[in-house]
Amino acid sequence: MRHIILGTAGHIDHGKSALVKALTGVDPDRLKEEKERGITIDIGFADLVFPENELTVGVVDVPGHEKLIRNMLAGAGGIDMVLLVIAADEGIMPQSREHLAICNLLKIKSGLVAVTKTDLVEKDWLDLVEDEVRTFIKGTFLENSPIIPVSSKKGENIEALRSKIKEMALGIKPKSTNGLFRLPIDRVFTLKGFGTVITGTAISGKISLDEALEIVPAGKKSKVRGLHSHGSAIPTALAGQRVAINLQAVEKEDIRRGDMAVTPSSFSQTSAVDAYIELLPGVPIIKNRSLVHFYAGTSETIARIILYGTNELHPGKTSYCQFRLKDPVVAVSGDRYIIRRFSPLETLGGGEILDPSPLRRRYKDGIEDLIIFKTGDLSQKISKKIENAGVRGILIGSLQGWINAGIDEIAESIEKLKQTGEIIQHEDIVLHSNALSLLSRKVLDVLKSYHEKNPLKPGMHKEEARNQMRIDAKLFNFVLSNLSSQKAVIVDKNLLRRTDFKIALTSGEEINKEKILKILRESGFQPPLKDELAAALKIDQKHLSDILSIMAKEESITRISDSLYISAEAYQDMLSTLRSFFSKKNELSVAEFRDLLKTSRKYALPFLEFLDSHKVTIRTGDVRKSMMKTE
Repeated sequence: MRHIILGTAGHIDHGKSALVKALTGVDPDRLKEEKERGITIDIGFADLVFPENELTVGVVDVPGHEKLIRNMLAGAGGIDMVLLVIAADEGIMPQSREHLAICNLLKIKSGLVAVTKTDLVEKDWLDLVEDEVRTFIKGTFLENSPIIPVSSKKGENIEALRSKIKEMALGIKPKSTNGLFRLPIDRVFTLKGFGTVITGTAISGKISLDEALEIVPAGKKSKVRGLHSHGSAIPTALAGQRVAINLQAVEKEDIRRGDMAVTPSSFSQTSAVDAYIELLPGVPIIKNRSLVHFYAGTSETIARIILYGTNELHPGKTSYCQFRLKDPVVAVSGDRYIIRRFSPLETLGGGEILDPSPLRRRYKDGIEDLIIFKTGDLSQKISKKIENAGVRGILIGSLQGWINAGIDEIAESIEKLKQTGEIIQHEDIVLHSNALSLLSRKVLDVLKSYHEKNPLKPGMHKEEARNQMRIDAKLFNFVLSNLSSQKAVIVDKNLLRRTDFKIALTSGEEINKEKILKILRESGFQPPLKDELAAALKIDQKHLSDILSIMAKEESITRISDSLYISAEAYQDMLSTLRSFFSKKNELSVAEFRDLLKTSRKYALPFLEFLDSHKVTIRTGDVRKSMMKTE
């Protein structure tokens, strides 16, 4: 089944609701006040079903009064085609013009015009009105659209209009169900026995019963208890459908019109968007930093406009800009928006949201990225967004929630960029090649600085280096892997060093090495502790630790503990003595071990703990048993 959304537009009392009722049999005016006053106050809904064509046209009826434009805008999001309604007895009126301008700014590409109340005018007058309408729509997306005179009261031409709607709807490309699910909420209410229900037009993706859902920016997690479309229960809701969703564990007071129901953990709220703006002809000049009313999806807030490259924008002109929003919204690159004058209310213009998570830029900074987001293809846009993410990279899931495109299309673009070498992927993070080069240079610089300050240390601890880099552990390991494959960095367990680094001892340090080795060889199994050794050599313990580490790595000495070292020869003598002892006895006491080495308990205990830790011996109660391989 194809799902297309048709929205009405036009001046108050031009017969939009009556026409919808004549077309569908459903009165879209649902509020008591609407029925009493005979005017549409809020958006209403109906549907046209063409089963033979597997087509459903959801109809969104919007109010025509100038004071209710905000409600009209809440219903205009997600519209695929528009039905502009103009009464034959009044002709073009102010909201005819404003509604058409809004539809133009929203880039609705398809529609038709219905001239209503033909039963109230003569044929000659009707001809004049149709000529006026043709002139009025010239230069807009409706320029070549059919103009159909109808009478809702008498039913004249209603079937012809219905047939034309079907014909045009069949030619419209349905919204993609491949993207993440998004449904801007236009109504919230409670049904007895069911709980909280939200309605809206699904503008991308799909969702099924029992699936998880998130309401943003309200930040409420929920689950789909029930799904309805045009009064019928459905198992799955698709992009392009008018949908009612029964939510689990969410109160009506927790959400409002303007929130959005989305795939969980995929979209971020924002208080600033970079955009492309088009001003309507004949509106007031917009000055930099002016306040405006900002409308996107079903949301409305106050925004301050920051113009890029100019201090004021004249009627009919365009510019790149940023909107700083009073209230957070959820939007993606490619969404359309409308702005209205702060006071008095008047539609000024609108355009396209280019980046809902914009860079911090100064007045003099370039806007090359925004030009790409406006004019580039999907791969170019994604590449630039990844480049803007810098050395932190960006999650693929975040990209899916950043731009209005299908998941498959985004995946294809990422694969294309990987093949050209523009970006690199590590697990679920993508990084621009420029950022990888920058990160690689930074790692090498961090290690170079460390080696210069610590010439005797064999390397820098990985976590210490990562903390200096301030990047995600997965990304850091990826950069290290890349540098290691290029033989620029050596990863030695938890230590890192540049491949061009060599421990270089000074002549004084070489002399100290010889002195240390001589002392440890002569002292056998009763060597001086590290602090005693430092005092004897008249060097600080930190410096001594570095020299001892080098000697242990060279295997000229053996590290028993941080404060105790013996010569390599003494350690081999210890092993030989133990092997001889265990060839005759199965168990070794501390006292026996002490006597074997002709040392004291002060040394025997740490020696045994070292042997236990290296699986030479194993402690059983108060004795040790051998774990040495028999020769």
